[in-house]
Amino acid sequence: MAMAPTVKVVLGSIAFAVFWVLAVFPAVPFMPIGRTAGSLLGAMLMVLFQVLTPDQAYESIDLPILGLLFGTMVVSVYLERADMFKYLGKMLSWKSKGPKDLLCRICLFSAISSAFFTNDTSCVVLTEFVLKIAKQQNLPPHPFLLALASSANIGSATTPIGNPQNLVIALQSKIPFGKFLFGIVLATVVGICVNTLILLCMFWKVLSVQKDEEEPPIELAPEEDVNTHRFSPATMSHLTSENSRDYHDTMSCHSCPGVSGTKDATENGSLEKKDERVVSSMKESSDLGLEDIDEKSAKWKMILWKIGVYVITVGMLISFLVELNMSWTAITAALALMLLDFKDARPCLEKVSYLLLVFFCGMFVTVEGFNRTGIPSAIWDFMEPYSQIDQVTGVAILAVVILVLSNLASNVPTVLLLGSRVAAAAATISPEKEKKAWVSTVAGNLSLLGSAANLIVCEQARRAQNCGYNLTFWAHLKFGLPSTIIVTAIGLTLIRA
Repeated sequence: MAMAPTVKVVLGSIAFAVFWVLAVFPAVPFMPIGRTAGSLLGAMLMVLFQVLTPDQAYESIDLPILGLLFGTMVVSVYLERADMFKYLGKMLSWKSKGPKDLLCRICLFSAISSAFFTNDTSCVVLTEFVLKIAKQQNLPPHPFLLALASSANIGSATTPIGNPQNLVIALQSKIPFGKFLFGIVLATVVGICVNTLILLCMFWKVLSVQKDEEEPPIELAPEEDVNTHRFSPATMSHLTSENSRDYHDTMSCHSCPGVSGTKDATENGSLEKKDERVVSSMKESSDLGLEDIDEKSAKWKMILWKIGVYVITVGMLISFLVELNMSWTAITAALALMLLDFKDARPCLEKVSYLLLVFFCGMFVTVEGFNRTGIPSAIWDFMEPYSQIDQVTGVAILAVVILVLSNLASNVPTVLLLGSRVAAAAATISPEKEKKAWVSTVAGNLSLLGSAANLIVCEQARRAQNCGYNLTFWAHLKFGLPSTIIVTAIGLTLIRA
């Protein structure tokens, strides 16, 4: 693509710069409007500066990606209601053998969950739980938060639905779900292991600190539940003691001289009271029996509903593997879950991150406008001779460029800017090597700005009640820089093998 007129190049660059600043620094003092509004502002400026026409702006919005994002978010909401993430959290703490074991489990579960339910969703759900576990064991949350975010980013590289940039890559390059999965999975597994080893080496001393003897009484709640469940025997015991007292009172009246005139009245009154209490007890027992039946019925309905949710989710993943349309498959699964729930879906739909969908709409328009300036084409024309992916040096140069751009402009805009061009160039060399340039999706681990998942962990940790923690940019960079370089290099080697 030739360079656009100078005026459009300048105005398009200004619009993209506004989008970039607000996307990377959403709370800048001169315009603290946030990422979503910044994305819309960049899109509006592209149209206002006549870099794009309104029709071209609407056409640049990728509806299949939005549909897939929407469908997977709805499925994630129902999975959360079905306690999948709750069970995942319990597995994290089940028979834990210490801080190092806990760190390894967090890395593993974060990677697996992000591969199928996006890295952003995993980080939103698991961050506060990780903080609570760290506080319970009197451990600093820093290494565990890094484990959660970095493993989510690496694990999300495994599937096309693991993160937004993978969706873009898979849909633009038309790479089937199964081919994408089996082409990346080995690099992902090794990357997770290497990333975990780096974490253990960097924080070995911190993780070796013995926890204090005094710990929160986390078992009190279950004991209270058990005591509450024993309400019926306590009532029966109370009734027995009163009957016994009445019996002793009656016997005392029998043995008292001069009370024969009142004995019958006393016995009759006592018998009437006992009859009333027995009837009342039987009624209460009957009510409790009905309540038990209702509780059992509700419990079985909930179990069957959860099974249905899991079956539909597995069916969605199988449909991805057999190469059905991913966008419509995700939307179909979301609608099937709504029908299975058989109630108003508004509460679940309200939990969908529409801000993220709007952010993507604005970003699509902004990136398309910047592409039409001709600057990305000029950069690629300069870089292409040195970035041939059938050569080791070419792959290394391309990986470095994507690493840098991903942490300057974030990974999703980088993929949108260069994805189609790199894919086309790769296809001309060898269709089988088309996916090899994209293992550097783990570039998001380098800094807090490289991935939305990193920012989610940072914000969730800072706002968490009673266990908040501020994960700083430099604290993340000290770990992210060496980890990203090593994992990227190993991943590229494995995928080229």
